[in-house]
Amino acid sequence: MPSVLSLADVARAPRQARWLDTIIKGDCVAALEALPNKSVDVIFADPPYNLQLGGTLHRPDQSLVDAVDDAWDQFASFAAYDAFTRAWLLACRRVLKPTGTIWVIGSYHNIFRVGATLQDLDFWILNDIVWRKSNPMPNFKGRRFQNAHETLIWASRDPKAKGYTFNYDAMKAANDDVQMRSDWLFPICNGNERLKGPDGKKVHPTQKPEALLARILMASTKPGDIVLDPFFGSGTTGAVAKRLGRRFVGIEREQDYIDAARARIDAVEPLGNATLSVMSGKKAEPRVAFNTLVESGLLKPGTVLTDARRRYSAIVRADGTLASGAEAGSIHRLGARLQGLDACNGWTFWHYADGTALKPIDDLRAVVRADMAGLG
Repeated sequence: MPSVLSLADVARAPRQARWLDTIIKGDCVAALEALPNKSVDVIFADPPYNLQLGGTLHRPDQSLVDAVDDAWDQFASFAAYDAFTRAWLLACRRVLKPTGTIWVIGSYHNIFRVGATLQDLDFWILNDIVWRKSNPMPNFKGRRFQNAHETLIWASRDPKAKGYTFNYDAMKAANDDVQMRSDWLFPICNGNERLKGPDGKKVHPTQKPEALLARILMASTKPGDIVLDPFFGSGTTGAVAKRLGRRFVGIEREQDYIDAARARIDAVEPLGNATLSVMSGKKAEPRVAFNTLVESGLLKPGTVLTDARRRYSAIVRADGTLASGAEAGSIHRLGARLQGLDACNGWTFWHYADGTALKPIDDLRAVVRADMAGLG
């Protein structure tokens, strides 16, 4: 069962291992300030929506709707809500790694205000995702369109951020080899997944479906990454993170939610390593410059490269360029120029002699990448 730490516990435990896979009890901003700088890979935030409900809501049969009327969702004004949003987003930005990303979910009541604050604080919006609910709650008064979606904003830490995780190939393969779109269809949390107390009432009014969190984590994290949820609630993020081999830290101030989350996460069985492997393609592999092959000694200056049919040849120069007669340039540019083409993939065009066989220099790039990954 995940441990519950107080703010004092976190302050005394700077070592990451102490607060990983735990729930920190307390105010989200204060708890975030107790965590180390640049310590988490991804943040999923489901902040209060500030629904501004006035009075009770009844169905046509006059039965009472179990709406969100908790104190944690109530703010004195939009200004108060904006100040709260700015405070927790600033705290999140500090603990997010430079290569990290943040997801924030909300409804029309708050998501536009949150989005503006994200941009004001120099986050860079990568996508807005529409979660279309297959079983939304009806509009009982019949005065508006039925609210059938919520919006997620996915953003990097700053406009120039590079190296953030996006498992494009895995998402495409999971979507029948078609690019994953920004509109996702999932049912709201119901059935056995919905946590209920001894009285039969919902433990948390806005519990998110695990399928939604699973897609988020599969899209933007790798096994072993650290996922932070500053509004932990009933622990959906922690439960999914544990199942998918990610680490988590949750922040929650309500003891009833903490108790439910601990029991829920404790019951989760993690998937095996083979199941958790993430499909990736060429875009996900580390960039290797041709000059690296020369610097590492895999290709020596003066080596002659040819195309697979030996129609063209070029000499490797010490600076990592190729020369053929009076022509010189990169592996790509020279390959294109010799063939009279606009473009050429030099990695697959140029070959080196390995005994009597010709092999593409892309094989040598694979050797470098294996060394980078510690597999060589």
